[in-house]
Amino acid sequence: MTIPPQSLPDALLWFGFGALAIALLGAKLTRLADRLADETGLGEAVFGAVLLGATTSLPGSVASLTAALAGHPELAVSNAVGGIAAQTVFLVVADLVYRRANLEHAAASVPNLSNGALLCALLALPLMAALAPEMALWGVHPASGVMLAMYLVGLRLATQARDAPAWQPVRTGETREDVPARKGADRGGVGRLWLGFALTAAVVAIAGWMVGEAGIALVRLTGLSETLVGSLFTAVATSLPELVTTVAAVRQGALTLAVSGIIGGNTFDVLFLVLADGAYREGSIYHAIGPAPLFLISLAILLTAILLLGLIQRQRHGWGNIGFESVAVLGFYLAGLAILTW
Repeated sequence: MTIPPQSLPDALLWFGFGALAIALLGAKLTRLADRLADETGLGEAVFGAVLLGATTSLPGSVASLTAALAGHPELAVSNAVGGIAAQTVFLVVADLVYRRANLEHAAASVPNLSNGALLCALLALPLMAALAPEMALWGVHPASGVMLAMYLVGLRLATQARDAPAWQPVRTGETREDVPARKGADRGGVGRLWLGFALTAAVVAIAGWMVGEAGIALVRLTGLSETLVGSLFTAVATSLPELVTTVAAVRQGALTLAVSGIIGGNTFDVLFLVLADGAYREGSIYHAIGPAPLFLISLAILLTAILLLGLIQRQRHGWGNIGFESVAVLGFYLAGLAILTW
């Protein structure tokens, strides 16, 4: 294989190897994250939103950064936002796996609601930046700085909601609360957990770079649009950790971690746009993209809003034992892909 890939077979091999590495390491990240959530006392919702969400997002962030540095703004943005849309759909898969009740009913959590609202706010900013008059400071749009600040403030609010909630979800027979297990590791054991987590994350980041390079090559060699490659190929491939970790977390009974890993990962994924805006040296990345990536951003806001409605409504059982929000999320996602493709 050439570095970077110069032929279609090489690009497909890079894509396949990167996607496979990302998928295989996802379950290990979940096990380590669940143990660290208990050992550190942070809890599944906060730990899933911050560390697990950020770590499983590494492939996507590296892929978007690689595309932006190479001068492919639509690929960078589509990979980031397409990943958010795909990862929201992964909760539909997790809802199908958890057969006792609707997943959004069982994993009721105030921090998850806070992070979902934060995600909608963050996604609105690039839309506003793209439609506003063009401006940039050292090649970076001011909206990128606002997004970073809003993300940090939002995490603080989510932590406060966990530590001192003003209200709580009603507990039912199907509710699975985030109760940390008894700490069982000494300092050396926790250190080994952190080391294993860091090494696994490093390999996942390298795999993300491979997928990003493969995506650039696919655009060049096949003539497919950057938005289509970003939303359908690189976004799904770099989002595989979220699929594996979400299903694994549900099977382990860590339902709050499953939902918060997706919502927290999606919130962190918006920061890909901040990285891409800084890496894209021809001006503001928000004014270098066409209507298709903006359509993807709107789709991601819609899917997140539907998910929030499901978390608030907390339907206990629905069609196929999944909630109305899962049906709606899947339907709108498929419709959005169809519009982008045809």
